[in-house]
Amino acid sequence: MPKLLDEIVAIRGDELALADEFGRTTWSELDERTRRLINAFKGASIGPGDTIALMMGNRRECFEIFQAAAHLGVTYVPVNWHWVADELAYVLDDADAKALIVGHRFVEVAEQALSDNRSQGVQLSLALGEGPTEHLNDYEEFISSGNTSDLPADQQLLGGPMFYTSGTTGRPKGVRGALSGGETIPTEVMQLIGSSMASYVPQGGRSLLVGPVYHSAQWAFTFMPMVNGSSVVMRHKFDGAETVKLIDEEKITNIHLVPTQFKRMLDISAEDKESFTGESLEAVWHGAAPCPPPWKKAMLDWFGPKIHEYYGSTEGAFISNILADDWIRKEGSVGKPVETIEVIIIDENGERIEEPNMPGVLYFRNLMGMGFEYHKAPEKTAEAHLEPGVFTTGDIGYLDEEGYLWLSDRKIDMIISGGVNIYPAEIEAVIAEHPGVADVSVIGVPNEEYGEEVKAVVECSDGHQGNDEFSKELLQLCNQKLAGYKRPKSIDFVNQLPRTGTGKILKRKLREPYWEGLERSI
Repeated sequence: MPKLLDEIVAIRGDELALADEFGRTTWSELDERTRRLINAFKGASIGPGDTIALMMGNRRECFEIFQAAAHLGVTYVPVNWHWVADELAYVLDDADAKALIVGHRFVEVAEQALSDNRSQGVQLSLALGEGPTEHLNDYEEFISSGNTSDLPADQQLLGGPMFYTSGTTGRPKGVRGALSGGETIPTEVMQLIGSSMASYVPQGGRSLLVGPVYHSAQWAFTFMPMVNGSSVVMRHKFDGAETVKLIDEEKITNIHLVPTQFKRMLDISAEDKESFTGESLEAVWHGAAPCPPPWKKAMLDWFGPKIHEYYGSTEGAFISNILADDWIRKEGSVGKPVETIEVIIIDENGERIEEPNMPGVLYFRNLMGMGFEYHKAPEKTAEAHLEPGVFTTGDIGYLDEEGYLWLSDRKIDMIISGGVNIYPAEIEAVIAEHPGVADVSVIGVPNEEYGEEVKAVVECSDGHQGNDEFSKELLQLCNQKLAGYKRPKSIDFVNQLPRTGTGKILKRKLREPYWEGLERSI
């Protein structure tokens, strides 16, 4: 019996473990399918140290794959399912993926990516809900090929996720953390995995997943509690009215949301709001993007003091949190650092700041010794670290007299749209391919629903004019090479981009006219 499931199955085997639009799975069924999958992977020569990629959507099968990989010492890469074939092929190559498993919605993209020379390392490719295609075999046939025998305890190795996050160098980079895989699972690590989320979600409760599980936070708020006995109900797409209905119908105890989802829930009909009781709900956690205070206050008025906030990153996991009652007193703070994190603030001269309320670059040390590295990018790993074990998110902030953390600025270039981090460098590289572009800068501008949207500001080459026709041409180029959420919503043209004396584009100056008169959380 897989080590992560044995106690839960013994006590609650017939109870719900997973539910999605397509069906429901008990703990006993999950245990059997996980064992079959472990043995099927072994039969396909996928084992400790190998990497598999998943482009599946929010489906029950994701979690059985997470479980199987966790016991087999396999690293899994949850792929952003908005990516186009070029982006998928890049990650398959960069991650050295030996297998690709896709949901029925993404077969066409997968077929195109698997035809790319960069995908030659993929030895096993499977699809859910689709019969065999040119490159993809049936997932259910594969899982049924595995037997249900137990993997000996001494052969159960710890495997985990490698999430890809974009960066200022353009292409996404894999983040390898302490749980990414390869070693025998010691009891203390298992206990850590099982209890690490206890302060965030009710033990043995029921999580609702309505954000993409390829985001590290959505994974952490569902899979990690699952190890401790929490079941997971999920939907592939978010709908505000359906979400409040599901909370009541499925007796949800905890959910992770982003501010854009708050806004959509607040905008549902009065009738849907009145029918919602929320009696089972104990915690709503939000992060991933700054939340406009009016939205948060409205959610607190509606849900009561259950709306809690955290600050973290794919690289550093959870750094701080603030409960609802504290936030009312400390509006705008991201809370106190968690017990396992030491905050180090560095000034512009590289000196440590000890005084309260003095902003500087934020660095963090994980006191449990859990670190990270960027896959195949030692220079990027070094860039993110002040010294071994001390890393930065690139944010600017300070600690107040009571030890609460405040953010006064964030990664200057990053755009956060609907809770999704978008880095301009990759978009700029695509637009710069056009011979009519002398230079380009991509910035975030206000969007009422998503917080920010992507805008490109272009300096034209000689002989080209910045007009509607050229704008459409550049947008079409982006449509061909970028996932939808990365594509600029509009393009502005300028005679000359503002620069420093050394030639660096002044993005803050570019942004100022668009944000004039508007408040920003950070």
